[in-house]
Amino acid sequence: MARFLLRSSAIFDSNAGVTYPGYVAVEGDRILSVGEGDGGELVEGDTEVIDLGDKLVTPGLVDAHCFFNGWLLQHYGADLSEASTIEDAIGILRSSRHTDFLVGHGLPVDLAGVEESVIDAAFGDLPTVLVCVGAEEMVMNTAAEDRFGFTPSACWSEKAYRLLKAVMEDSEEATRLYRQYMRMMNSYGVTSTKEIGYDDTWFFDQARDLEEAGELTLRVSVMSQPVGRDADIEYGIRARESLEGDPMLSFSGYNQMTDGSISQNEGEMKEPYLDFDGTCSMDIDWGHHKDEVRRAEEAGFRFSLHAQGDGAVAHALDIFEGCERDEEGALRLRHAITDLEDADPVDFERMARLGVIAEVYPLIQSIADREGKLSMIAEKIGQVRGSHYWNRRGLIDAGVTLACATDLPMTVDDLGEGVYCACGGYFPEGGESFNPQNMIAPAELLAAWTKGGAYDLMREDELGTLEPGKLADLAVFDTNVLKTEPREARTCRCVLTVVGGKVVYDAR
Repeated sequence: MARFLLRSSAIFDSNAGVTYPGYVAVEGDRILSVGEGDGGELVEGDTEVIDLGDKLVTPGLVDAHCFFNGWLLQHYGADLSEASTIEDAIGILRSSRHTDFLVGHGLPVDLAGVEESVIDAAFGDLPTVLVCVGAEEMVMNTAAEDRFGFTPSACWSEKAYRLLKAVMEDSEEATRLYRQYMRMMNSYGVTSTKEIGYDDTWFFDQARDLEEAGELTLRVSVMSQPVGRDADIEYGIRARESLEGDPMLSFSGYNQMTDGSISQNEGEMKEPYLDFDGTCSMDIDWGHHKDEVRRAEEAGFRFSLHAQGDGAVAHALDIFEGCERDEEGALRLRHAITDLEDADPVDFERMARLGVIAEVYPLIQSIADREGKLSMIAEKIGQVRGSHYWNRRGLIDAGVTLACATDLPMTVDDLGEGVYCACGGYFPEGGESFNPQNMIAPAELLAAWTKGGAYDLMREDELGTLEPGKLADLAVFDTNVLKTEPREARTCRCVLTVVGGKVVYDAR
């Protein structure tokens, strides 16, 4: 008999592709039964019956590429958001908690132009970093630049990895903020994540403490991204062995950036840019990437290559072509390509044949503006290649498995906003749909966010669909986005999240 039972007119099990009236029954940490009808035969005196009306019941969402360490940096240390002058910010920092370095977050961007000497004079030899809103700009003193090995002119995450490591190693504060992070993720219906940690930086010990205390409300699969050194295979082996059999924590493999932004001529294209004499302004060592993938694969680890331009996607597939295959010709390990911002559709069939997973960003359009994006495309690559932008339709039609990711903190797992962008093709300000031929249906998006994500984590036997015997990871939304026009879907909100049969978020 069920411990609790959800009833709704909109059950989405991620198999059928449609919603149906029915129920989901849970006993312990597993799904007992799913089906049409009211499930009354599974109800006894102690069963809690939750009548959800027309709310949408789905498997828990899976975020296949996110960065707690990046989110942490935007919330760590003193809150500088109320500072109106740099003197205000300095005063707040002086009275704040610190270890052997000092960090503040939320500095208004218009204060970022302060001279380094001002921060030197205020804090001397104490390494001090003022992180601006969005973490794309920072203010630092000389001591911080010396300790962390980067400057405000090169403050993107991969350059700031020593600072991120130091912040993660402040265990007490990082753990406190991870509790906030989990609550935030659960509030969007997320029950599983694939976290990217730099080198050997991810706080497994603290996460295990949370798990033992019954406080870990996300299933976490970690990938290591080499930034300070080559892929540390021994670290991965130790992490994998120490976490073997853990239902909440695992080590998945390795992730690596290849090219950069098309807007900066750093995305590697097959043909030259229109405003630049070349296919990429970066010097990408594809031979090294190939060696890294092979080393990881020899140790039994998956690899995800982050590629934005069509040339980079093709190069990534060239690398995966040389990897070990099964008897059907598919990759033995489920390697992935992340982002695929402007991929050439001619490569999709090869991608499907190899079984390479596409980790796509359904909300990436939500942080762009129509005029700016269209202007950039016209200037950099032209309309023909621009028509390939965010082509999830072509991927699905070719038979590629999609998994949804956010690159969080760049975007968040907002289902309604994802439908608005990835299904409607709309920019934040509205207007006409962009590349409507590349859009997918809400059911396909939701399947990628659940079933596809579980497949990407190699946990499809336990997660991703509503089926008897699978782990009871569920999400409930106040809007059935499968029956809502994408323009109207943005108001959709998660109202209930369940992980392993335990309610971890309830906003009913």
